[in-house]
Amino acid sequence: MKPAVKRRYDATGRQAGAAATRHSILVAAREVFLERGYVAATMPAIAERSGVALDTVYASAGAKPVLFRELIETAISGQDEAVPAELREYVKLIQAEPEAAQKLEIYAAAVTAIQTRLAPLVALVRDAAATDQQLARLWQEIADRRAANMRLLAANIASTGRLQVEIEEAADVIWATNSPEFFLLMVRDRGWEPERFQAWLAATWKRLLLVQQ
Repeated sequence: MKPAVKRRYDATGRQAGAAATRHSILVAAREVFLERGYVAATMPAIAERSGVALDTVYASAGAKPVLFRELIETAISGQDEAVPAELREYVKLIQAEPEAAQKLEIYAAAVTAIQTRLAPLVALVRDAAATDQQLARLWQEIADRRAANMRLLAANIASTGRLQVEIEEAADVIWATNSPEFFLLMVRDRGWEPERFQAWLAATWKRLLLVQQ
């Protein structure tokens, strides 16, 4: 009698399957949240939309507040996982670019892509934050983190010698105009195409912040 052959553990396949499941959950969750709003969206509805068991949703993505935070983070990163700011590709490009105007153009393109994904979700946070302390903290965290990152960007631009205002003022101007609220006002409410928003953003930043040559 031949000895039993042990099956090799396919870690790669299991990881790929888990990643596919997680992606399906994130896609379904985004759809359900945007259709119903944060309060009315339910975990069973997300499980049904994603085609997986409710227990799988909790195991893969966590409870409702955790899942919503994951949607925020992945909308910012453009991937199915959160990516620290310093590791994002556009940040690397900005840091490597020697010209201030080109730095702002790179960032305007990045902001437009990010806010296309992020702004509708942030609108849900804003609306629900008044009655949900956990979301209120998330709302404040997003704003504070964005402000800190804008100061780093302004300092990076100042290093080129082209900044015509103080770093703090530049950071505040960029922070205000790259906000989800401003994006929604111009693109959703006023009907601007994202390409128009991107071009306007880059041109406005260069005009307001840089010494003209």
